[in-house]
Amino acid sequence: MTDVVAEGGAAEGAVAEDIAVEITGLKKSFGPLDVLKGIDLQVRRGEVVCVIGPSGSGKSTLLRCVNLLEEPSGGKIVVDGVELTDPDVDIDRARTRIGMVFQGFNLFSHLNVLNNLTVAQRKVLKRDQKQAEEIALRNLERVGLSEKVDAMPAQLSGGQQQRVAIARALSMDPDVMLFDEPTSALDPELVGDVLAVMRQLADEGMTMLVVTHEMQFAREVADKVLFMDGGYVVEQGPAEQVIGAPQQERTKTFLSRVLNPNHQV
Repeated sequence: MTDVVAEGGAAEGAVAEDIAVEITGLKKSFGPLDVLKGIDLQVRRGEVVCVIGPSGSGKSTLLRCVNLLEEPSGGKIVVDGVELTDPDVDIDRARTRIGMVFQGFNLFSHLNVLNNLTVAQRKVLKRDQKQAEEIALRNLERVGLSEKVDAMPAQLSGGQQQRVAIARALSMDPDVMLFDEPTSALDPELVGDVLAVMRQLADEGMTMLVVTHEMQFAREVADKVLFMDGGYVVEQGPAEQVIGAPQQERTKTFLSRVLNPNHQV
């Protein structure tokens, strides 16, 4: 592939202390299928990076490699100064600094909202019940769901469940938040509330790596946008450049279809 570029790297010239996530030469194969073919990415602290691209381009696999839900086939991943790809790393400890929100909500169906937010705090971070509940209530307020503290997941809408999932991740005090298409399973009328919470987190300075098909959100919130296709980063740079004035033909074709779905390319 000859037109792969890595222009507009947000961390260019940054000192190491400014870098929250650094990915170098990341590769991932499933048997004979090469899904990631050498990804390089730097994310500054407090930066929002959105990853866009067609289905099967490797976006979700990239995100899952960042906290080793998928084990890379090659390359190096450093998060908050800790090399996760080091064979001797304490991955469980390192993961406590990385929050992840999936397409599905993954709430414990047998636990109410409060207990969904406190169980990992108590078991992983060893917080006592009182402290865990205080932190949980604070984060439920952040996502606008204080009144749902005693509700069971089945009593919540999809959008509410996703906001609870965000509050649960925040309750672990992560340095980096990973979002894997967090609105893709939601009815259209429920998407806005989830995106509003994510906008608020961005405004608060949370470091975020977001796989999304919400182009307007990416354009408004992202400091940097990556367009992936075929396991490569085809184009990256500021949102207004990649989405507003893409340089690569593959990016142009993708965006023309996404932004103008009735347009025949």
